[in-house]
Amino acid sequence: MTSMSVVSLVLCFLGVSCLTWANYAPDEVTELPGMSFKPNYRQWSGYLKASPGKFLHYWFVTSQRDPLKDPVVLWLNGGPGCSSLDGFLSENGPFHVNDDGATLYENKFSWNGIANVLYLESPAGVGYSYSDDQKYKTDDDQVADDNYLALQSFFAKFPNFTQNEFFIIGESYGGIYAPTLSQRVATGTAKINFKGFAVGNGLSSYALNDQSLIYFGYYHGLFGEQLWTDLNTNCCDKGTCNFFNNSKEACKILLSQAFSIVYDSGLNEYALYMDCEGGVGAKAYERSMSHLFRNYRKHWDTFQLLKVPSVTGQTPPVGVVPPCINSTAQMNWLNRGDVRKALHIPDTLPPWDICSDVVGGQYTNIYSTVKDVYLKLLSLGVRALVYNGDTDMACNFLGDKWFVEQLNQKTTTKYQSWISDDQIAGFYEQYGNITLLTVKGAGHMVPQWAPGPALDMFQSFLSNKPY
Repeated sequence: MTSMSVVSLVLCFLGVSCLTWANYAPDEVTELPGMSFKPNYRQWSGYLKASPGKFLHYWFVTSQRDPLKDPVVLWLNGGPGCSSLDGFLSENGPFHVNDDGATLYENKFSWNGIANVLYLESPAGVGYSYSDDQKYKTDDDQVADDNYLALQSFFAKFPNFTQNEFFIIGESYGGIYAPTLSQRVATGTAKINFKGFAVGNGLSSYALNDQSLIYFGYYHGLFGEQLWTDLNTNCCDKGTCNFFNNSKEACKILLSQAFSIVYDSGLNEYALYMDCEGGVGAKAYERSMSHLFRNYRKHWDTFQLLKVPSVTGQTPPVGVVPPCINSTAQMNWLNRGDVRKALHIPDTLPPWDICSDVVGGQYTNIYSTVKDVYLKLLSLGVRALVYNGDTDMACNFLGDKWFVEQLNQKTTTKYQSWISDDQIAGFYEQYGNITLLTVKGAGHMVPQWAPGPALDMFQSFLSNKPY
């Protein structure tokens, strides 16, 4: 009997029913290569059915506290086209991969310390998810529809969790995934005890994200005074500035220069004050979230990014691989044959990659803003949290702050600091059912770079208690 089988048996005697979970046995993960510790939770890895012929890979870990009473949380990474297993193995999962790509270590700030967490690789074509016809062209609405079907598949497979409170959390392009899926769940007929959703460093509005980034860059010392003056002279009129879709040629050129400083000069786009993995000249470390930038640049065509030299003297290609993220260890571990077998991955599937070029390259963005989606959800009484690591430049805090403010909800808690481990962890403000919150010093992946505060924030959100 494996060590994890022994643990499962012990959990049964502690009151976690063996018999009611027997139907899930084919997907249960009983051992994992590189794991030298004994987990006090159970986990399953397998496939959930989406639309016909589409199968989304899931990895479900039970709560370390009280699985049958604690909430169920769906976690979605973004891209579009990037895998939620990156969130599992480097952000908020119960264990992470060591740099050797072979061994695992426990994450004491794991979100499954207080909740059952479902990680879903979405859409089909991402990670180990697949479609029988291998056609991976999709869009925002199709992803929401498929994820909703996958959730129904999940609760059919795990019926004991249908009464648990259910939450959806998305990061980055999950700013589109999470609210659009939440709307399907909140207005659909599936019996899901849905309570709320959260978005971390999310893309909520293309216009506000790009507009705010210019201010973020200037007030963080990235632009010289001359560039700032020129931007205000050429992109503003009577005190109103348009840094998103300005038609003036001079403004386009200046905006291109500003965006090149942010994204092409060697800064860490995801965490301004952290070093760039591989150094300034690194161009292909890993493809972590490269599709986020590719999709931004679809909206930057008017800025003529390909025509204006960057500050490094090079012309940046569309979809250039962000040089500052290193996911080599996770990729090496997930592509081991014994790991694939343990996770019940078919031998016919290609190697796992953190992002899919095929999915990202064919993805169609439908929502330039999800304002109407938020307003619908808030009108239904759904709770929401919009949180941002305040050093991120991919989806900066100021753009999401403006987005929440423009929902025009009544302020119920004034802007104030919140505490984690006896330190100010950031600031928050509440507008009825929606909370706007920053995490001090954290970048794009908040649970990775501020794990303690992130867990405290997560607990407050789930329990609907003060931050």
